[in-house]
Amino acid sequence: MRIISLRICFIFFFWITAFGQAKKYSIHTVAFYNFENLFDTIDDIYTNDDEWTPNGVQNWTKEKYNQKLQNLSKVLSEIGTPENPNAPVFIGGSEIENRGVLEDLIKQPKLLSFDYGIIHFDSPDKRGIDVALLYQKKFFKPTTFSNIPLYILKNKNVEEEKKEESTDEEITPAIQNNRVFTRDQLLITGFLEGEEINIIVNHWPSRSGGEKATSEYREAAGKLNRKIIDSLQQINPNAKVITMGDLNDGPYNKSIKTALGAKAKKSEVPEFGTYNPFEEMAKRGMGTTAFRDSWDIFDQIIITQSFIKPDFSSFKFWKAGIFNKPYLIQNSGKYKGYPLRHSTIEVGFSDHFPVYIYLIKEVNL
Repeated sequence: MRIISLRICFIFFFWITAFGQAKKYSIHTVAFYNFENLFDTIDDIYTNDDEWTPNGVQNWTKEKYNQKLQNLSKVLSEIGTPENPNAPVFIGGSEIENRGVLEDLIKQPKLLSFDYGIIHFDSPDKRGIDVALLYQKKFFKPTTFSNIPLYILKNKNVEEEKKEESTDEEITPAIQNNRVFTRDQLLITGFLEGEEINIIVNHWPSRSGGEKATSEYREAAGKLNRKIIDSLQQINPNAKVITMGDLNDGPYNKSIKTALGAKAKKSEVPEFGTYNPFEEMAKRGMGTTAFRDSWDIFDQIIITQSFIKPDFSSFKFWKAGIFNKPYLIQNSGKYKGYPLRHSTIEVGFSDHFPVYIYLIKEVNL
């Protein structure tokens, strides 16, 4: 277990409440990153990947693919530093073509020593992109994981519950033909240093077609998220749940504020409720992605109330952040100040900045 002393101000807080006893904490970083078009160079007849091939419009060569992997691995190895010198124990990712690109990613020199495991399912997304979770095997032991489909119809919000044994073939043809194909929600349960943790990795429906026209799709995603959390809390009222992802909405949108019910302040979170530390950042004008010079926080990590109780004998939330180091930022041209993404001139990183939170637990001296 990696143990570090927290910053002076944090130690001082406990100094005055614990009658002068300094304390140490075990710390882990939890991160999410939209990898933006992490495609290999192989033309897959089952996915819409033609542009991300050597003969496609992106001229996506093996050299460019390898550079993309190097770039992403640099970012992932540094998220959460310097407070936590260890790489994130959990990395949720989106815009992933297949398991193979993740296997190539975790073999990069900057990530290899962390011995990441992969949890991934193919989604029915029309572009063939998926979500996944990387986890450090030495700290986390997964016990169950599943991909939970989101069923929505064009022009009508129809988020349906499906029994665990159901398959897409059981959906009626009328629904199947009118279905909006999007990413599944990935649910993982396991033990972080012996403590049960639940994680949901998301990439909610995009705003393609307009924010208002597609709002109901993301609201359906928020409702499904809430139902998953409810089901976990029915089994264990103290269930610790982390839901993370590119939600394609800001913290103030209905999908998050109403459907999921996330609160901006810890004091407002009811029992079994959820806390979103990124709403206050959004109010301060911070962002993870930009469009037409308008910034928003689409990438968020939201936690259940069990993570913010004032007892650090088990893992609790400490603080959150946006990882936007200078090398991740475009420094010239029309998009100066934006996230440095791929272009015809260079292989960038992503059109999103990663986000992260810290989990800490008191350790006996």
